[in-house]
Amino acid sequence: MDPIFYRDERVMILHDDILTTRAISENSIDLIVTSPPYNVDIQYNSHQDDISYPEYLEFTRLWLTRCFSFLKDDGRFCLNIPLDKNKGGQQSVGADITTLAKEVGFKYHATIVWNEGNISRRTAWGSWMSASAPFVIAPVELIVVLYKKRWRKTSGSGQSDITRDEFMNWTNGLWTFSGESKKKVGHPAPFPIELPRRCIKLFSFVGDTVLDPFLGSGTTLIAAAMLNRFGIGVEIDASYCELAKRRILSTPELLQHTLPTGNLDAAQDH
Repeated sequence: MDPIFYRDERVMILHDDILTTRAISENSIDLIVTSPPYNVDIQYNSHQDDISYPEYLEFTRLWLTRCFSFLKDDGRFCLNIPLDKNKGGQQSVGADITTLAKEVGFKYHATIVWNEGNISRRTAWGSWMSASAPFVIAPVELIVVLYKKRWRKTSGSGQSDITRDEFMNWTNGLWTFSGESKKKVGHPAPFPIELPRRCIKLFSFVGDTVLDPFLGSGTTLIAAAMLNRFGIGVEIDASYCELAKRRILSTPELLQHTLPTGNLDAAQDH
């Protein structure tokens, strides 16, 4: 069955599983920007988000391995993950996934701390006003910046579209902007467009191919298309594919020049 759910000249949505998809060629992606499931019991339609932590890490290893194969040798990977979590027991999620990525073969470049100021995620205080067993929760997330074989980017157009002020501000590894509203977007775990927008402008050239292996509501593809990159998104849930398509087709900057759906061979060309 053809996994292409929607395609035009700027984006392609694949209704597929990142662990098994055959619609993306190896060594074809310039930049991956994604926020994977956090395993904190978010109510997705087609993903169980409360598996055991060892199972979660094994799932993470599998999809990281697929992503590694899709990247070009000078490809980059911006991975938005929690610093830690306390739901179901304290776990050092950021450190554990970063270690896994290096074991898979990724090389480490940097970690950006995203200060989203979301203190509402706190679910427990532990021992209230007592040193017996307090919980410490930082209202931040991480964007771990990895690459495949070499950091210096030599493929692509060589054309950057980042401004001087953006470059100076964003190379400071503390980013402060608000999270996204679940109700507004219609997805249980959206990230704001500012996150992929910064990653795409800072770490890719105009015309590059950007992949989001957990597309969700489509934010990465919207940012990629607005910045004149070609975006590919993989999403296992058909209703989220439809949500992403609706959001792309209703974004004012993207209303022009849509093409009919392509085929699998075309998908593998990118």
